Amino acid sequence: MNLGAGGEVSADRIDPRPILIVTGLAQEARIAAGPGMAVICSSSDPQQLRALLTVLDPATIRGVISFGVAGGLDPSLRSGDIVVATEVMAGDARWLTGLTLNEELIASVALGRRRVVRGGLAGVEEVVAAQARKAALWLATGAAAVDMESHIAADYADKAGLPFAALRVISDPASRGLPAIARSAIKPNGDIDLAKVLRGLVRNPRTLRALVSTGIDFNRALRSLSGCRGFLLGGLVPADL
Repeated sequence: MNLGAGGEVSADRIDPRPILIVTGLAQEARIAAGPGMAVICSSSDPQQLRALLTVLDPATIRGVISFGVAGGLDPSLRSGDIVVATEVMAGDARWLTGLTLNEELIASVALGRRRVVRGGLAGVEEVVAAQARKAALWLATGAAAVDMESHIAADYADKAGLPFAALRVISDPASRGLPAIARSAIKPNGDIDLAKVLRGLVRNPRTLRALVSTGIDFNRALRSLSGCRGFLLGGLVPADL
């Protein structure tokens, strides 16, 4: 790594290509968007994500980061807690993260009263909603959290020979299940379909309390995720530097 007189990275060593940011929801994509970022949103649809990655030329990017919210598996984690992935697992497959986060940025996030932990992410093809399923997945994998994008992003990066990292914020903790309305209210563009949520509440008003709790957790997670955007702005370096 070449440094200039003031300790800066030499200009001729800076890679101008963007980092690919993989998200599942439109809110996550909006947080990540900006200069130097190529952001894609899967709309929480693994097959859609794979289709998007199929047409993306890996030579046009310099790394891949999975960025967004996740379901908690570790019972000690609460909504808003941040998981910096050490590995991603799906079935028998495992991918180690090849990028590391700037320690100063991690410290600054922690000072903001957001808990940062390092741990594994479990990748799945459909939402893990029930508490019992979360508990079973935690016992089987030891992963801190679960999402539907990280394993696909990690596999893409591995096959393309690109460095990979993942940062996920707990939305629904292990102690809370996801209401069926929340699981099915994602539009094709990744936005939340509020009209569908309201129709579901009219049909089943008893879900209101659970849906309100889910909404509070989700908004807390998005606020925490917004505070992590600095990790995408130069906070990533190859693990071997």
